[in-house]
Amino acid sequence: MAPALRLAGAEANGFRVKRGTNISHWLSQSNRRGAERCAWFTRDDVAFLAGLGFDHLRLPVDEEQLWDEAGKPESEAFALLEQALDWCTEHGLRAIVDLHILRSHHFNNRERPLWTRPEAQERFLQCWRELSAALGRRPVDRVAYELMNEPVADDPEDWNRLAARATAVVREREPRRTVVIGSNRWQSVDTFDRLRVPSGDPHLLLSFHFYEPFLLTHYTASWTSIGRYKGPVKYPGRTIEEADLAGVPEPLAGEIRNRSRHWDRAAIAAKLAKPLALARETGLPLYCGEWGCLPAVPRASRLAWYRDMVSVLTEHGIGWATWDYKGGFGLRGRDGKPDEELIAILFGRA
Repeated sequence: MAPALRLAGAEANGFRVKRGTNISHWLSQSNRRGAERCAWFTRDDVAFLAGLGFDHLRLPVDEEQLWDEAGKPESEAFALLEQALDWCTEHGLRAIVDLHILRSHHFNNRERPLWTRPEAQERFLQCWRELSAALGRRPVDRVAYELMNEPVADDPEDWNRLAARATAVVREREPRRTVVIGSNRWQSVDTFDRLRVPSGDPHLLLSFHFYEPFLLTHYTASWTSIGRYKGPVKYPGRTIEEADLAGVPEPLAGEIRNRSRHWDRAAIAAKLAKPLALARETGLPLYCGEWGCLPAVPRASRLAWYRDMVSVLTEHGIGWATWDYKGGFGLRGRDGKPDEELIAILFGRA
């Protein structure tokens, strides 16, 4: 990627991110409250991540955690978010505040009223009015806003229009704040050719998520349609061979056949064609805000995939944040210990 592409857009205000991770299951996708929530993510975690060499954190937050059902701010949750941003400043880390789940929109739910109810869209915009009011004093070179995680609209124009409205809300107070906008349908690279971003705004960051090959990265994941498959998987190569489907019932076997193909570094790189094209067209930088592979995958295949991902993203000058720090895909295992070999790969040391 040409240097001009890496230095354009959102980076004009000094907000530059290279390597980060997601602080999942804290202010998002979690029932933890009170002392348990406070203990999940602490100043020591920030110090540890900064010490490894990360330069930023993506902080997913949910509407249900930050506001009650009447729309009143939850003071404890806002205080935790502010505290985390203070810790990031203390340890030299930038942060992306990601509005992850709305009451009207969950990326894995079949019903998503956000796209059909004007009052739900207004509530979404109000969330950003209040977040901007609360966080607007933060330096623009230290904190960015991600409008919504993994929008899933039947019509991509529904997301394009709503993203433009939300960006305008932020711009009312903060003309230079970096706004992160992802593509429709789970921030897929495949939908980047349908993404439209506000023109003439240099402070935007284009975001995609990457979990391909899905059969590998989500191997045995209980929340997916392919989670019941427990046979062999591999990377590089064809993720699941036909011979490994003997005895696998339909329709699972058919779905796996449709998804399985040869994957290697070149295949990963080829999938980035659409995001790279939009970045060149707009002069805006790219960001891979989520990517990761579950530890159920055979160790050698898992690490080979991470190594190729780092290589491809680095080649194109794309900043990234792994999914995630302490969750199911985590940099820390279930025993809480850091995965030193994986961390070394992320920083090009292995």
